[in-house]
Amino acid sequence: MAIPPSYCDLGKSARDVFNKGYGFGMVKLELKTKSSSGVEFTTTGSSNTDTGKASGSLETKYKIKDYGLTFTQKWNTDNTLGTEVSMEDKLAEGLKLTLDTIFVPNTGKKSGKLKTSYKREYVNLGCNIDIDLSGPTIHGWAVLGYEGWLAGYQMAFDTAKSKLSQNNFALGYKAGDFQLHTNVNDGTEFGGSIYQKVNDKVETSVNLAWTAGSNNTRFGIATKYQLDGNTSIAAKVNNASLIGIGYTQTLRPGVKLTLSGLVDGKNFSAGGHKVGLGFELEA
Repeated sequence: MAIPPSYCDLGKSARDVFNKGYGFGMVKLELKTKSSSGVEFTTTGSSNTDTGKASGSLETKYKIKDYGLTFTQKWNTDNTLGTEVSMEDKLAEGLKLTLDTIFVPNTGKKSGKLKTSYKREYVNLGCNIDIDLSGPTIHGWAVLGYEGWLAGYQMAFDTAKSKLSQNNFALGYKAGDFQLHTNVNDGTEFGGSIYQKVNDKVETSVNLAWTAGSNNTRFGIATKYQLDGNTSIAAKVNNASLIGIGYTQTLRPGVKLTLSGLVDGKNFSAGGHKVGLGFELEA
């Protein structure tokens, strides 16, 4: 049995079919480079086609493999500075410790989190603690896996109010080409997803969600088809008659183009449809 995924990664394959390859209402450019000293740079710029608002971010990452250390620094156009230091597989195999801090120079606001995770065969555990002297919030999760079956629990405890602020359960099954995921969040939000890899070229996904005491049920179906080694198309539709289409092509090694569009099937003649353009460069 392989190491089970973390709680937030349960059902990830199904979500990826719905989310990857789309960028509705955005024009986005991403550039990834790596220096000779091993420092990785990721620069991202985007513009919202509806509001015209532009944003950008810069991330640098440096790894010291001999000590299992990773240093990550982030900055964005909202003038938020982030620093993350992590150590993995050094104090104990499968144990990862992370200190994540955020600083906003304009307001002087500071925040941070201490994150721990431990993964071994059959089990994946984690605990995050907010660095807040007025009363930190403790986030914890655990996932157990056995012969393809997965069971997970996620919680958040507000120490200032001495009560649970999050109480989630998940159950799933994972085979080679098939995955099933169900979850209950706070006893009121119910969800489920099915992922299947039909063959080497076709992936499909179905998701379903509803809220207790409400008739608002959400349903969607998505698929991805790999035309060849460089080109793929994706499509999805939900019960609100929103139809999404995505096209991704690797123009050359390190250069990827993504085109996407979202059509409101209920108001086709009224307009309001969205398009997206993404360009990724890696050197």
